[in-house]
Amino acid sequence: MDFLQPTSWADALAARAERPDAVAIAGGTDVMVDLNFDRRRPGALLDLGRVTGLREWAVEDGAGGVGGGSTVRLGAGVPYARIIDDLGAQLPGLAMAARTVGSPQIRNRGTVGGNLGSASPAGDAHPPLLAAGAVIEVESAARGTRRIPATEFFTGVKRNALAGDELIAAVLVPVAAGPQQYCKVGTRNAMVIAVSAFACALHPDRKAVGTGIGSAAPTPRRAPEAEEFLAGELESAGLWESRGELPDGLARAFGERVAAAASPIDDVRGSAAYRRHSLSVMARRAATWAWAQYRNDPRKAA
Repeated sequence: MDFLQPTSWADALAARAERPDAVAIAGGTDVMVDLNFDRRRPGALLDLGRVTGLREWAVEDGAGGVGGGSTVRLGAGVPYARIIDDLGAQLPGLAMAARTVGSPQIRNRGTVGGNLGSASPAGDAHPPLLAAGAVIEVESAARGTRRIPATEFFTGVKRNALAGDELIAAVLVPVAAGPQQYCKVGTRNAMVIAVSAFACALHPDRKAVGTGIGSAAPTPRRAPEAEEFLAGELESAGLWESRGELPDGLARAFGERVAAAASPIDDVRGSAAYRRHSLSVMARRAATWAWAQYRNDPRKAA
């Protein structure tokens, strides 16, 4: 097995084009496990750890955010630990998810770009990216840059929309306009793969709700019907403006619709029935917590 270690983005793209059999690694927290258990044996490893530009983030005005708002351009190599430390205010849902990833050592090495590259249905970063309306920026040496909405990025179990010569450059995540929440159920309290996971984002600037479901379908997915239901009920009751108390029945109905959007399976970590039930509970709680934050947020809705 060859080991390729470019030091610039241009060299990384050239190496990817020349070696379509190469597997890109950032933190290596997923790929190295597969190698150690002999689940895969690629012709080469393309280590992106020395491409410094991938480890940077910046806030850009109107750079692809829904409604033209500010967007965080998160380099594919920014580790979870920095997201927790640097971006808790701008990307609260993603920061919450990052805190649940593995151990401190894993959070220092693992990256959102690597999580997207692995495209696991249980990837912790995926639900908050879906709820926030993120876009993945990818690039190839021959065809340049393109942007893929997170809703279109996952194409199957551990499969994504990357072409054979493309690498993930960055993730464009709209800066939170309202509260966000992330919930995860595992077989223990820490260092665990999700049995099911859920993210919720309130977008009061456009009176919308975002969702993300993890580990309960072949791919991470949204719950569009649940989003439209909750946003519509809040609008019809005038709650976006009044910030009145969220009826428990409304949160419960939202949770039921989230669970209905999943298509889980039975496996060694949990049954399909348990996954559906846990999603319903997590969605109800996440909506309740997010709304409580919104009611106490001094910022005025748009």
